[in-house]
Formats: sequence, C-alpha cells, structure tokens
Amino acid sequence: MKGILCCLIAFCMTHVGFSQVVINELDCDTPGVDTMEFVELLSETPNFPLDGYVVVFFNGSASGMNSSYFTVDLDGYQTDINGLLLIGSNSVSPVPQYLISENVIQNGADAVAIYQADDIDFPEETTATIENLVDVLIYGTADADDTDMIALFSQDPRFATIQQINEGSGNNTNSIQRFVDINDNVTYTATTPTPRQLNDGSGVVLNGISIAVAQSQYDEGESFDITFTSETPVTSDLNFNILLSNNGFDAADFTGNLSITIPMNQSTTTTTINLIDDSDDEGDEVTRIRFESLPTEYLALNNNLEIRIVDNDFVVANFGTPINPTFGNVASTQPDGYYDSLDGLADGALRQALQDIIAEEGVVRAQTYTDIIDILKEADQNPENSNEVWLVYTEQGRPKLDFQTGSDNTGKWNREHTYPRSRGGFFSIEDDDFADGIENFWNTTADSLRHGNSDAHALRAADGVENSSRNNQHYGQYIGPVNTQGSFYGDVARSVLYMEIRFNGLQVVNGFPEGTVGELGDLATLLTWHRNDPPDDFEMNRNNVIYNWQFNRNPFIDQPDLVEYIWGTNVGDAWDQPLSVSEEVIQAVNVVPNPTTGSFAINGLKETSIVKVFSLEGRLVETLTAVPNQSIAINLSSGIYLLQLQIGTKTIVNKLVVN
Repeated sequence: MKGILCCLIAFCMTHVGFSQVVINELDCDTPGVDTMEFVELLSETPNFPLDGYVVVFFNGSASGMNSSYFTVDLDGYQTDINGLLLIGSNSVSPVPQYLISENVIQNGADAVAIYQADDIDFPEETTATIENLVDVLIYGTADADDTDMIALFSQDPRFATIQQINEGSGNNTNSIQRFVDINDNVTYTATTPTPRQLNDGSGVVLNGISIAVAQSQYDEGESFDITFTSETPVTSDLNFNILLSNNGFDAADFTGNLSITIPMNQSTTTTTINLIDDSDDEGDEVTRIRFESLPTEYLALNNNLEIRIVDNDFVVANFGTPINPTFGNVASTQPDGYYDSLDGLADGALRQALQDIIAEEGVVRAQTYTDIIDILKEADQNPENSNEVWLVYTEQGRPKLDFQTGSDNTGKWNREHTYPRSRGGFFSIEDDDFADGIENFWNTTADSLRHGNSDAHALRAADGVENSSRNNQHYGQYIGPVNTQGSFYGDVARSVLYMEIRFNGLQVVNGFPEGTVGELGDLATLLTWHRNDPPDDFEMNRNNVIYNWQFNRNPFIDQPDLVEYIWGTNVGDAWDQPLSVSEEVIQAVNVVPNPTTGSFAINGLKETSIVKVFSLEGRLVETLTAVPNQSIAINLSSGIYLLQLQIGTKTIVNKLVVN
C-alpha cells in the first residue's frame, strides 16, 4: 500500500503476536548523503542473545529482482536492557551497537527481514524466501508497490496481509516505527526517528554520554582536551576507559590519562592528551577516540571520533610539482635496450613493436583496481609533502588520508581514469575489490582490455568533485578548472596515447565522438598539449614507480618524440634512437632563474640559438635570441610560458614562470 504521508500516519497489519525478535524501526532514507540510516531490532525479553539470527536486506528494483544485497550476522550480539539492538553507521546518534558503513540501506521499494539462519545462507543476490523467516518489513519512499515482493512474503500465513510501508518521499526526515495495540495488532507509523528508544516512550531511560574535542586536526607536539558530557548528572561516580590507538598511532605517539571518571552529581569531565613530536616520518595518522566500556545504563551518544595527527616530518623531493616543474633530476629506470627493437621501424610496424614492449605477455603485470590506491599514493605523491598526493586537474596537494571511501566526495580524492571507463568499455570485476599487493598480479596481453580499468599509467589522483565534473568528457571539451595553469595537459595526453597502443580496441581520434565505445578525443588537442607541456621530473618519477608495479613504461614519457612518429609530423619516417640528441645533452639545458622577473639565461647552451616564447594556449608571444652565458631581458606579464629551443634536430620545450 502506498499513500500520501501525513504526520503520524498509521499502517495497520492484521498479523498478531510477538516473535522473539522483530524489526522495531527502520530509517531507510535521510537528507543529504544518507549517513543516518539504521534498522532497529526489538526482542521480547531484555538482553536477549541473538546468536543464530541474521538480518537480510533485499533489493526490490527491476534489476535487483527481490534478491539480497546486504547481510548482517548477529552472532555474538544481544539486545540491551530495553530489548533493543541498533544497526547503523557511526554517524547515527546514539551510536549503534552494530556498526555498518554509511549509505548501505537502500531506499526501496525493498525489504528487510530477520531469519533464524547464518549469513552464509544468504550470499549476495539470494532470492527472498519465507524459509526460517522470523519477521519482515517491506518499505519504500513514495515508490510504487513491489507486488511480487508482497506476494512472495504473503505466502507465510503470519504475513498473509503484508503491505508496503511508505517512509515518505526522498530525503525525508522520518523513520518507520512498529506499534502493537492491546489486541496485539501491529501497525506502522512514519514519524520522527527514535533510535535506541522504545517507540511508545516506555522502558528504562538511559543516560547518554558524548565525546567532544575542539578541533578535528592537530600537529605533532600539540595537546588537546577531550571532554565527556552526560545528558543528566550521574548519580554515582561513572568510571570508564577510552581507547586512542588506531593502526600505526599507538602509545608511543601520545601521553595522557585514558581512565575517565565523571564524579557523582556532575555531568562533565576532561582529560588532556599530549601528542609526542618525534623525528620519524610516519605520515599523517588518525586516532579514533572511543569508549572501551560503558555501564549498561549509559549510552554512547557518539563514538569513534576521528582526530587527524599531522606529521611534521614529511619529505620534500628533489624535483618539482607540475606547476613548478623541474627537468633532469629524475632519471628513467628503463632497462638497457628497452626500446631498441623500435629502431628502423615506421607506421604500423612501429606501433606493433611498441605494443609488443608495453603489453608483452609474461612480462607485463596487471594489478587490481584497489591496488591502484596504493600505487597512486606513491606515483602521485606530492613532491613538496610526502604525506600528500598531487591532484591532476586542480593542481594541488591533498592528504593521502583523504581518499574517498563513501558517497561524499567533497574534500576527498579518488581515482580518475584519463581514458574514461564508459568510453573504453572496461569496468571492475569482483576481484578488483581486493588490494593484494605488488607481488600478486594478473597475466595480461594487448587483448586484455578489461585490465585498462586498473592500468596505473592511465589513472591519476584527482579531486572527487572535479572528477565528477570531468565525467567522461573528451579532452578539448574538458580543459580543466578555471584559473588553473593546465599543468596536466601533456600528462593526460601521453596517458591516453599510451592506452591506444597498450590495448587493442582503443583509439584516440579527432573530434568528440559520441556513443562509440573505444574512441576518445580530441587527438589534435592532445597533440598540442603534448608538444607544449613536455615530460617533467614528476612524470618521469611516476613512470618509474608504475614500472616497478606493472613492469611496463609509458614510452611517450621516456621518448616524447615517438608521438610525432605515430600521430604527428613524422608519420611514415623510420624511428631511430641514435639520431636523437642524447639525454645528457638535453638534461644539461635548463632555464635559470625560474621563476624569474625581468630576465633569464639558458644554462648548457653551446651556440647562439633562437628561443620562441609561447603562451600555454600555444600562441607565439615573442621570439628571442639566446647567446651562451648571457642573460636575456624579457618584458612579460606574470604567468607561465613555454620556451621552445632548437638544439640540432631536437626541439626542447621548457616552462618559464614569470612573477
């Protein structure tokens, strides 16, 4: 049944009596990102052990086909003094006895049921059943009735007249609550949530205790107070312990009293924690302030309060960020002769030989999509702070700890596919959910397109919101956030060009093709980006890191001119490494000072040369003459420019920052 929700609408059910355990309250939808959802169970007797019971959530959508999507094994749990067990995320207040992740419970039309069974009896996508059924609630958020789900559960005589209960429209502030009248008739009401309270207001009133700190982040060496406050003054001394240790953060990282007392007739107390400033680069850490034990007459109103401890011993690399690039400080770790098989080849033969290197079966490795998180923490590490990753589009560092794990991407970073998955036709499989480390990998070939989902050469750390904004736009349609420098242009160009060679079935094309899987644009834009933003030390470092994991390299970082022989001005010419200027010569040429104000010089210059100055958009701004060991006066507005210098047959491009 579905109807227009008014305050305190009651839905009558004709089944009677009380099972040993029932679904007492459900909040399936909350405003925002659904952090406050919960399901509450009620036992006929207080402190009832729930061993042998399981809660199963069923998806009633057309694609879900009334099958299970989430299961809660209740072995080892028991209800409280009021017969209640609350299941929800740490964001629910009071904090549930059984913690699950945020945004797990679906809105509906769905069902939640209790069975006398084990969780292994309900693997994911198990069809709903009445076998061993204890209680069930079919619910929705202004959805049409799930008639087949209703028909399925109504086969149990106890639920012969079961109806679908409406919590309210999307983002409502209600919960569905169960009531029993004096004749044992069950009704459901959509009203204000009452987690860990009996719906009729009866029962033992528990005194709630809250944890509070002034900030959510502190530096090593600082101190902070933790304040504990009860809802009403305690009638006798309340003694309990707290825990702070969490993963690498342990007793060696702090001092302070973790045995807490709220004195009789008082409602608050405070303990001070002193953070030890050591000299170890441990990375930023998170402590979780949590109750170790509270007497049964008290409730934890909040718990697992996370405090970030910022490590001031971070490492600064010997190379720059993409917006302040350096060149020649990071050497390629490619093996000797890695590209030798390309010499003398052109066109299709050159392409094939290149693919044979970077997709060689038995050599090249594929990692899981979850392993990518660890790879990016290393490959995209911020050169200015080893505790951060560098975000590709927004051109900023972000703490490694801020990886997105829930639905809220604000202030978080995640994995950005430079060649979007929807355009490439590759997606995750079940095994992608496991981070099994560098020594565990899949065999892969040029035809293993699915592994494009987790090829680190085509994945970057990105701001969560900006990643969503880019979506699956072609480059050229997408040019990055406003007021950024475009430092990622060449990086993403070489990334997607790599993908075309690495995997059969992918192409980089001119224009903005729509609806054609395996095509990404715009080639002309990407070629310009590649030419104007040459590989820097940051890109070479990530190439080295990924090679350590995948045993293949992005050749367009090691050998940028290969792009011209495959897509650009040298198509049809034979590639020959010995004809190119040696890396030692290239690395010896650099611009100083950089950044600058009114002049610069080119170190390593052996003869008078012409220098062309371009804007980041590729517009020629000025043509200058560079003389060895002499400064060049400039009159340029503040910004970033590209200097194009010809040495022999080699064109070198450097960035120049003008303050």
